[in-house]
Amino acid sequence: MTREERLLADLVGVPSPSGEEGAAAATLCDLLPRFGWEEATVDEAGSVVARRGSGGRELLLLGHLDTVPGGPEVRLEGEVLWGRGSVDAKGPLCALGVSGGRIPLPPGWRVTLVAASGEEADSRGTRHRLPLHAPAACLVGEPTGADGVALSYRGRVLLSLEGEDGGAHRSGDPGPLAAAVRAAAAILEEAEAREGHSGAVLGMEGHEAGRRTARVDLDLRLPLGASGAGCLEWAAEVAARRGLTLRVRDAVEPHGVDRSDPAVQALRVAVRGEGMTPRLLAKQGTADFNLAAAWGCPLAVYGPGDSRMDHTSEERLDLGEYRRALGVLDRALPLLMDRA
Repeated sequence: MTREERLLADLVGVPSPSGEEGAAAATLCDLLPRFGWEEATVDEAGSVVARRGSGGRELLLLGHLDTVPGGPEVRLEGEVLWGRGSVDAKGPLCALGVSGGRIPLPPGWRVTLVAASGEEADSRGTRHRLPLHAPAACLVGEPTGADGVALSYRGRVLLSLEGEDGGAHRSGDPGPLAAAVRAAAAILEEAEAREGHSGAVLGMEGHEAGRRTARVDLDLRLPLGASGAGCLEWAAEVAARRGLTLRVRDAVEPHGVDRSDPAVQALRVAVRGEGMTPRLLAKQGTADFNLAAAWGCPLAVYGPGDSRMDHTSEERLDLGEYRRALGVLDRALPLLMDRA
């Protein structure tokens, strides 16, 4: 196993579910200076921030350190590394960390690596960094496959339907729990009827004894061209008809970049340079890429791994693909700085 592969294996070996990233952050801070980074620290939000150079133009490499809970046993089987985070998204993060630490920096440039906390929960790490940077270009590390470049992610609205009353006999009034379930079903049906939209129930709870209460949490996904405000408008109408309160937990707008974006172009050229044919992807999930759009700079998503393995008991990364992704990034990052 090479030292670049050992970095990934060591980081995957430290559990880091959202909210519990501390040990993994300490491990990464200890290891990154061995790969060319001049400093690596943990910020107030629990993200690792590493830096090289002092130029006025910043290349920002944004990944995330946290994972969802669970996952397969961490193990190496031949060339395959198993474990939670190997794909989503410590593989892409380590690839950015290795390449970002060794590429030559042109005059006037600096490079920053952010291993953000909380991406799988509330993106608190990236939200904290947004006002602290004004990058000239940004790459986001998420699994696209060594030959893939992602141009877009859907938006997301997390909302809760809530209701309560003082109590009544169910034969006369079905109560807030029934109202919340029916409203949730109506909202999900409306989402499914709209092109590119989808929805899921994240959780529900209710009590029928005495003061009756209900809460249903929904996750609505929005395609490019849709807006969170528009989604909330029709969801609020459904909630109001059922006498429920609608609370917005989070809202992230969909975002996409053109294939002519300098970050996309640099990655496409680099993929071809490594002997592969680039694939351009429209992702169906939501990522910190959507938040990074606020920087208004060249932007794309890249990283090793098959995203179909995300959050599953089969999560694993082929180390050959990891090495190919390193080759792509070694070519792409200098190209991006030249073109940005």
